[in-house]
Order: sequence, then C-alpha cells, then structure tokens
Amino acid sequence: MTDRVPSDHDAVETRRVSLERVGRTDRPRVGLPDDLGLEDGQVVRLALDGTQYHAAVERDLDGNLVVTHAADNARLARERDGENRLAEWVADATVSLGGSAHLDVITADHEYGLRTPGTRVVYTTTERPKGSLSDIAEGLDG
Repeated sequence: MTDRVPSDHDAVETRRVSLERVGRTDRPRVGLPDDLGLEDGQVVRLALDGTQYHAAVERDLDGNLVVTHAADNARLARERDGENRLAEWVADATVSLGGSAHLDVITADHEYGLRTPGTRVVYTTTERPKGSLSDIAEGLDG
C-alpha cells in the first residue's frame, strides 16, 4: 500500500544536513545525524526532491554516518554501482557542496527524503518490509 505525504506534514520530521565533498573531489557526501538510528551498510529508500531512489548508509574515515551514492534500486545501492543519482541531484538542484539540504524522515529506519531548503515535496511512501529474507526463509523451512 502506498500513501502520499507532503514534506510539511506533521508526521514528517525535517533535519538540516550538510552537503560535503569527499576529500578534494567534487563527489558529494551527505552527513547524517547519529540519532537517526541508522547503521553502517543499511540500505534505505531515499527520495531526492521527490524522486525515489535507494542509498546505503556508510561510515566515513572519522566514523560519521554518511550517504555518498544514491542508486535506482536497492541492489545497486548495496553495491554502490550504477549512476550516482546523488551527484546528479547536487549538480542539477539549487544546492551546493559546502552548503546544506533538508532531510525528511518519512518512515524511520526505512524511508527518507533530501530536498532543497525552502521547497515543498510530496512523497509517495511505501510500507516497510514485514521481515527480512532470512525470516521468510525460516518460515518456508517450517
């Protein structure tokens, strides 16, 4: 089941996050707050100004949670393969490296949105998976 929720809805928590450079490159990195409960290697749904992608959360060299790559599907996000939609978004949006963006918490530990500050976005949300693949396999084994 899917629902639509605007970024300014009471159910959406908005946090300001930094858009940084990875080293001396022009590759973007989004710094994530530690109190979101995300873990290194976790793949989440990440909308960029409303367009849905997937991203893997990782730790940088200083141990901070970051996102450096957004992909078209969860597999590509896990492998950090395919087109980097985060880099495309930074290049096309009115955000810049060294600046900030708004991170919307749509469904904690599952679904987030990055948007240009001052813009309103309507997100299409999905239900959180009910169990992991190992839970499903255990159910089949009986």
